[in-house]
Amino acid sequence: MTPMIKLPKISIITPSFNQGPFIERTILSVLGQEYPSLEYIVMDGGSLDGTIEILRKYEGRLKWISQKDEGQADAINKGLRMATGDVIAYLNSDDVYQPGTLKKVADHFLAYPETLWLTGQCRIIDEQDREIRQPITAYKNFLLRHYSYSLLLVTNPISQPATFWRRQVMDELGVFDKNEHFVMDYDYWLRIGKRYPPAILDGCLASFRVYTTSKTSSSYLRSFREELAVAKRHSGSSLLNALHWLSYLGIAASYVVLNSLARFRSRH
Repeated sequence: MTPMIKLPKISIITPSFNQGPFIERTILSVLGQEYPSLEYIVMDGGSLDGTIEILRKYEGRLKWISQKDEGQADAINKGLRMATGDVIAYLNSDDVYQPGTLKKVADHFLAYPETLWLTGQCRIIDEQDREIRQPITAYKNFLLRHYSYSLLLVTNPISQPATFWRRQVMDELGVFDKNEHFVMDYDYWLRIGKRYPPAILDGCLASFRVYTTSKTSSSYLRSFREELAVAKRHSGSSLLNALHWLSYLGIAASYVVLNSLARFRSRH
């Protein structure tokens, strides 16, 4: 008889605060993976919008804590310190995994033990789970296929919901910088990428939700500025910093156009 291959234990952290309209879809996208060695931890910041009632529905299938925190990165870090998995990731409380994602991730880590982190493609969706902003997705996928650390210092093609890393990475580099409230993930990718290149998986692993009141939509200019500041901390190249500035201008302009079009369509 062929011995059964032991799948790596995967720990998923979901930071949450008043995301009642979306969090159940996030939870179901994780639990619906039916991955046999899953640890799912929800770190809630003290929601008052019905989130706690939703979490109680899934007790026994996930761990959850609801208490005040110092922001998203702090909540993620608390979950990471609780996690016991061999592979780790976080999924925000308005994003979702595609079916089969965890099995695909586990299969890659089993087949390539030298891989310490990986990322894949990610769709952008709206409140009703409809795919939007396909040109941005196509652009990021193009950049991802041509990944290099220098490119990562110029722009960020790595989608946070579609990124996973081995525990060894956290043991070496620690957790997220809790002082970063918008680009803690980009800072972490730069820290990892300086030591290890990511594996790039084909296919869509997750969907990232954008809507009027989401942090990405309401504060995208601040996010891009903070990405530039983080890149400068990791880069010793004035040329790469200048290219990142140009990239920032182009991306910011595209978001202004997309948001203007979205407002126009909503009125008509």
